Amino acid sequence: MNYFYEFKKGIWLKNPVLVLNLGLCPVLAVTTSASNALWMAIASTFVLVFSNVLISLVRNYIPPHIRIPVFITIIATFVTLAEMTLHAFYPAAYRSLGIYLSLMAVNCIILGRAEEFASKNGVIASALDGLGLGLGFGLTLFVLASIREILGANSFLGYTFIDGMEPAAVMILAPGAFFTLGLMLWGMNVINSKNKKEE
Repeated sequence: MNYFYEFKKGIWLKNPVLVLNLGLCPVLAVTTSASNALWMAIASTFVLVFSNVLISLVRNYIPPHIRIPVFITIIATFVTLAEMTLHAFYPAAYRSLGIYLSLMAVNCIILGRAEEFASKNGVIASALDGLGLGLGFGLTLFVLASIREILGANSFLGYTFIDGMEPAAVMILAPGAFFTLGLMLWGMNVINSKNKKEE
């Protein structure tokens, strides 16, 4: 097994948002600021990596007919740990992410990786798969949130971006999220099409 491939595929080839179109609800909801995106990325990566590892370790002991409830229980455990940690040490981030933090327990990215990959592969490959997908998810969130925050609030990570610039408030609203995500999807398709032609 090519471990480097298992890691890097989640960043571009199987990017959960831009290629697989999974987890769009939190992507559109929490990307009003780059700091929200970073916290969601960290929490999601933590849950992806550790749930993948644990599911990979116990996969041979789970009866096939109850595997989904077991996977959800494992994922929910790590989501709860992430929630409690944020609530205890970073309450502002916990409040900003709101319900979307809890909804990670049924996020199709995390549950999908448990079913498709971790339940069929070893611990190292599963950890790298979770890390790569978490990084791909996080990078997408961060880029999307940065564009929206800069254009919609004239700030970046809480600091004024350009003095005197009039922000386009629509970028912080739902239409701005859909428009920016659409541009990112278009850009990725253009790059992938160009790469295919060169091969």
